[in-house]
Amino acid sequence: MAKRIAVVISEDPTATHRPVEALRIALGLCAGDHETTVVLLDKSSLLLTDEIDDVIDVDILEKYRPTFAQLAVPFVLPADVPAPAVSPEFSVTRRTPREIRSLLQSVDRTLVFS
Repeated sequence: MAKRIAVVISEDPTATHRPVEALRIALGLCAGDHETTVVLLDKSSLLLTDEIDDVIDVDILEKYRPTFAQLAVPFVLPADVPAPAVSPEFSVTRRTPREIRSLLQSVDRTLVFS
């Protein structure tokens, strides 16, 4: 039975490898029949920009980013926080904190990387 899953990432990808690893895990969840949404908080939105030179494990990130774009995996960014320019190839929506909380309460499973 398919599950609705949210993967929440809030760490700085220029300070730790964990955000890239979290994206890799999210992609693995998308490979099944799960409906997966990735929520990027704080500096983790850098993962979707063109400014990824300082990202730890950038070689792994570059390997998986095209698949996220091709599969149109939904990404959610907070609407109330300025974010860097996200590459237009990704499926991104901006939501209020209340809408993000509601999304996280509505899914079957949540994986949090913070």
